[in-house]
Amino acid sequence: VTNGGKTTLAEKLKTMLPKCDIISQDDFFKPESEVETDERGFKLYDVLDALYMDELVKSIHNWMKNPASSGVLTELQSPCDNLKNTEDVYILIVEGFLLYNYEPLNELWNRRYFLTLPYEECKRRRSTRVYQPADTPGYFDGHVWPMYLKYKNELEENASNIVYLDGTKSQEELLTIVYSDIIQELKKLME
Repeated sequence: VTNGGKTTLAEKLKTMLPKCDIISQDDFFKPESEVETDERGFKLYDVLDALYMDELVKSIHNWMKNPASSGVLTELQSPCDNLKNTEDVYILIVEGFLLYNYEPLNELWNRRYFLTLPYEECKRRRSTRVYQPADTPGYFDGHVWPMYLKYKNELEENASNIVYLDGTKSQEELLTIVYSDIIQELKKLME
């Protein structure tokens, strides 16, 4: 969901996990001139066609081929007694809002997290952000929220193994939940 805390959570996890990197779907938006406009004049940014999804997939595959050479990996900044023998373990967090609705990505995920927000809280948070280009009047109700519901429904029908997270919980609580889950996943992978 827009303004659910995806980027904040990813950045905090990066500081806590060894050899961790982030790829953000937001870096793959097409220029405004290539984004379709609907009959109401809304730029359709909240759809897969507004993104260079093939480039996103390529970036993930390139990282997977040689994660140590990505140049932006974070070494563990705080002691992590939960992880031993992680010299060869690299972690990539891919954060975005339409990741699980794009079939070529679905084979890549070890873990999937989906932040949710109720309508009123999402609209309130969205109204505090400045976007380029700026949201036009009615854009949230006319495009953003309906697309969120559409893609969330598709996700619920077609995807599995998703951990749904309540975006109204504190950042610390969400961080604890996801961090603990990732540590458990890493332990399984190293068995």
